[in-house]
Amino acid sequence: MQDSAADAAALEQLALAHAPAAAAAISQAGDPLDWLTEPRANSLDLTTFADHDRVRYYLAFFQGPARPRMAIWLTRLPVYEAMVRERFAAEGLPGDLVYLGLIESGFSNVATSRSRAVGMWQFMRGTGRWMGLRIDRWVDERRDPVKATDAAARYLAKLTEQFGSHYLAAAAYNGGPGTVSRGLGRIDWTDGNSDSSSAGSAEADEDYSDGDFFTLADTRYIRQETKDYVPKLIAAALIARDPTSYGFEPTPPTDPFPRDSVVVPGMTSLEVIARLAGVSGAAIRELNPHFLRGVTPPSTRAVVRLPAGTMALASAGYADLPASERVAFPTHVVKSGETLSRIARKYGVSVTALREVNPGIRSGSPRAGQRLAIPTGSAARWSDYEVARGTSRLHTVQRGETLSGIAKRYHVSVAQLRSWNRLPESGAVRAGQKLKISSQGGGRKTTTATLAATRRTHVVQRGETLTGLARRYGVSVQALQEVNGIKSPRSLRTGQKLRIPA
Repeated sequence: MQDSAADAAALEQLALAHAPAAAAAISQAGDPLDWLTEPRANSLDLTTFADHDRVRYYLAFFQGPARPRMAIWLTRLPVYEAMVRERFAAEGLPGDLVYLGLIESGFSNVATSRSRAVGMWQFMRGTGRWMGLRIDRWVDERRDPVKATDAAARYLAKLTEQFGSHYLAAAAYNGGPGTVSRGLGRIDWTDGNSDSSSAGSAEADEDYSDGDFFTLADTRYIRQETKDYVPKLIAAALIARDPTSYGFEPTPPTDPFPRDSVVVPGMTSLEVIARLAGVSGAAIRELNPHFLRGVTPPSTRAVVRLPAGTMALASAGYADLPASERVAFPTHVVKSGETLSRIARKYGVSVTALREVNPGIRSGSPRAGQRLAIPTGSAARWSDYEVARGTSRLHTVQRGETLSGIAKRYHVSVAQLRSWNRLPESGAVRAGQKLKISSQGGGRKTTTATLAATRRTHVVQRGETLTGLARRYGVSVQALQEVNGIKSPRSLRTGQKLRIPA
């Protein structure tokens, strides 16, 4: 969790770091550029643009402010590099586009941007679904490194076919193909100068060269973020191809992302798969971050990825596993007269969660004598927002959870959680601890009295959002809005002072 927060902070810093429009080349004594003159199969053209001022700027940035996280991201690269290069090559793409993963997410499958793009390849929900990724309450395949890589390869191939340039394709991946296409169409190619009066002088979607990206970047027709995107890619590629020459430690040997997997026909707990494979639950969850609830979806075949060498054991164990033991939830035998809402209150879960893990009761009431699975852990949190409907509940702290993370999940403040549970100001929660979530302060309504207790102020910087600030300080967006009297998140302005609720 701390690693994810550090990634998010570094990626936001990278997003806000813009090279000066007319920057002088930043000196880099002893740059290892000679080897770039050697032709390299299936690679990007780094030689031509390695000395560009914007590229120099980001080389200095990655070696300076972003050095600690870049060093960590470089250690993640070998886990996915072979898989990505192989998939990109199948689409006719240069394998060096793998380095987009460095500037998009730092190769984090759980990365979420300020604009709500998700996963290693930072797909927005609409683009992800357009590329065939499943995104619902059970699964978010933007977080699946294999399926998301496949979608990224297909999308980049479409963009490369449209523009005829890998760098323009990368720019379109960031800023949108429509924006890039319109920008190119507004350039007066007769003398290389941009001229809005000549819009349409270039035929739409004709083949361009990589150098045309830098021509477009010198106009006002694309956003600053997109102007900087390709220079970031080139700088990241230069460092990743030869990290020691840029002052980074050699990348240690790392096992590649495993190819082992088991296919399950319906809802199955990842904990059960871990037990069958003889590995920890954390190892299975790390390989399958796209299963949002700790279980595979009901009534759907799903591929669960396994650590290398465990496929035979897990497959054999699953073949012998009774269907009743696929989900590691406690059970409840329904008594005469019991209702779902009464059972849900008894176990501190939501009615929706009960229906989800017991498909036979999605409509109607349970029968006396019927055995119901009771969701626990992440599965019990499918409908946490039901707390806003007026029912208090208990939350069982899971391993790795923090008080601020739990507060964010239930749209309450840390101070409220401490008050309801009489927790000391210092000290962390522990796994297995039960916390009361009050209906009076939950959901989207937060008491003004509690929010009034603030511990610090924050001066809004250019490009910052309420979502990013809420994540940084471990509070909810709603809490920030209420304590600062902000009606719309879009009304945030540079220089504004915000009170941060405790």
